[in-house]
Amino acid sequence: MNLLRVPLRRLDAFAMRLLQRTGISLRPSIALLRISLGLVFLGFGLLKFVPGLSPVEGLVERTMEVLSFGVLTGGTATGVVAAMETTIGLSLLTGRYLRLGLGLLGVAMVGILSPIVLFADRLFFSRAGFAPTLEAQYVLK
Repeated sequence: MNLLRVPLRRLDAFAMRLLQRTGISLRPSIALLRISLGLVFLGFGLLKFVPGLSPVEGLVERTMEVLSFGVLTGGTATGVVAAMETTIGLSLLTGRYLRLGLGLLGVAMVGILSPIVLFADRLFFSRAGFAPTLEAQYVLK
């Protein structure tokens, strides 16, 4: 890790000098990143409210069933995930309740990435061999 510290600092200093010379401000970039991530979560959250519209509805149901030890199943699991993703999206878009939104985002990331471990055989083995399925591409993006 220490071997990378000096080269990364040089790269960072170079990038900052480049940005200063071009006059590009970093200030709006945080807000733009927050808004774009909010739109993504809001859009995918709203999709999950309509049964059969989300391409990963089955994966969401299976994942939530495993993570909740069978407490959340079927449409209830999808509804909980939809509400959580919509809340995250609205929080990031409006800038209100950001601590709540970011806390939920941390929880959501566990749920989003856990199928890689829980269902690796279903996500990465398709007719083409060891290639990501549509569900795996959805999870990885």
